[in-house]
Amino acid sequence: MANTIPSIACLGVIGRNNNPLHITIFPSYEAATQTYAPIRTPLQFSLLLSGTLDVFEARSRHLANPGGGGTDGGGSSMLLSGDFGLLHAIDNRLAAYGFETNTGVKFVAVVDMRGRARSSGGGGGGGGGGGVGLRDNELKPVFRAMQTAYVRLLQNPFYDPDETTVPPGAGGKPGSAAKRITSRKFGDEMRRIGETWAPGATNV
Repeated sequence: MANTIPSIACLGVIGRNNNPLHITIFPSYEAATQTYAPIRTPLQFSLLLSGTLDVFEARSRHLANPGGGGTDGGGSSMLLSGDFGLLHAIDNRLAAYGFETNTGVKFVAVVDMRGRARSSGGGGGGGGGGGVGLRDNELKPVFRAMQTAYVRLLQNPFYDPDETTVPPGAGGKPGSAAKRITSRKFGDEMRRIGETWAPGATNV
């Protein structure tokens, strides 16, 4: 496993009403066959993203109540930045990291700890060998780039954010639900972010 490094397996955007807005899946390296293929199906990744919502809620509740027994100084800074760091380890390969904006939109990056073959030059971005956990700040450039892409999407006069924030059953239409982000430019930017990131990267 020393010939592999962590890579992003999935990027997800979740709306303020906990509705899925966007998901991009990336292929992972399989050493046995020396090929790249997604490590989970789209449905499985969607379930993984949904499983992070309870962690977001629990962390938000804890950070919003500084008198609840937490004495570490990092809590308030995490609340201000919106960076939740590691949400949970899914298995020995996958781990989910999260970020929440001040409007309640959540960004999730699922990292495959053995997702990319190390280049023959042996270089490979900084410290995350196969199976070794990442520092929380390793994903900051990813979330910064995702937030920038989302802000640019909101600035598009043809994009209506209200369409993606309507709770299911609202809006006067029986069974109506919030729509997903369909912008091709946004999707291309998510793919670029996921393919560009590597451990140790300071900018994406």
